[in-house]
Parts: sequence; C-alpha cells; structure tokens
Amino acid sequence: MTRRALIAVVVVLRFMLPVCVLKFPFQAGWANLVLDSVDGDILVPSGLSERTYQRVDKSADYVTYVSMVAAGRRWPIRNELIALFGLRSIGQLLYFTTGDRRMLFWFPNFLEPLFLAYATIRSIKGTDAPRFFARHARLIWVLVIAYKLQDEWITHIRKLDRTDLAGRLVVRRPGT
Repeated sequence: MTRRALIAVVVVLRFMLPVCVLKFPFQAGWANLVLDSVDGDILVPSGLSERTYQRVDKSADYVTYVSMVAAGRRWPIRNELIALFGLRSIGQLLYFTTGDRRMLFWFPNFLEPLFLAYATIRSIKGTDAPRFFARHARLIWVLVIAYKLQDEWITHIRKLDRTDLAGRLVVRRPGT
C-alpha cells in the first residue's frame, strides 16, 4: 500500500468509526479510541505534516464527540454527556482559534471516557446498567477524571509521544 493510500484509509476510518458509534457504541467506541491512540504514529511517518495531522485529528475527535452525545441521547447520563460535550467544545474552539494545545488540557475530554465506561457497563450489565452505574458513580467519576487529566497533561502539556513513553518505561537503556 502506498503512503498516500495508507493516509487516506486511516483518515477515512477516523471519520467513519465515530459514525459507527451510533449503532455500536461499545465496539466502535473502543475501536475509535484505539485508532485515535495510534493514528499519529501512522500518519505523520507516512508523510502527513504535524500541523495537518493535528487538524485532522481534532476534527475527527469532534465528530466522535457529536456521535457519542447522539448515541447516548436515551441514556440516563445524557445530561452529563451534553455538559461534557460543551466543556470540550470550548477547548476545541479555543484550540482551533489560538493553536494553543494547552486549551485541550484546561477543557478536558471527560466525555469520551465516561461514554466508554457507560457503553461498557451497558454491554456487560444490559438493562441493569443504570442501577449499576448509579451504585458505582463516584468511583466511575474518580477514574474518569484521574485517567483523563493525566492523559491530557501527557498529551497536551508535556507533548509526549505515547509510543516513545511506553518504550522508555518498558525498555531500559544501558546506563539508566
């Protein structure tokens, strides 16, 4: 596959997977998270400029947020999803107007991990999902907030590449 074809396939998937969230919230939601985690490691080395990648990535992320709110419109956490969509939308708007990635830290994406947590609970607990979520809401919120704040800090404040970070944590270099 040529580099251009690979770029095209990954970009198309970045915009199509979020649409699949409407029908398959659990499966497409998690697949989208995985693709979003590795797309930069594919697209930039394949020839997409960092600036273009950031615009594609953040645009695809926004399609994901819209799809998640639409998919969760009948869930008991719909108001939380809408509020978190609003919070991240402010960050996205500020990022696109200023180019300052720190805006994405100050207006974190709690929407995606909350959506994925609830979609996972729904896939496991079925009709008991609302009761299960209500019983464990504090723990779920603590995990969502803790996970996402460290993720936003690593990604948008420290600007660390996760592949490099994981490699440094797993592989010890001589003399370290």
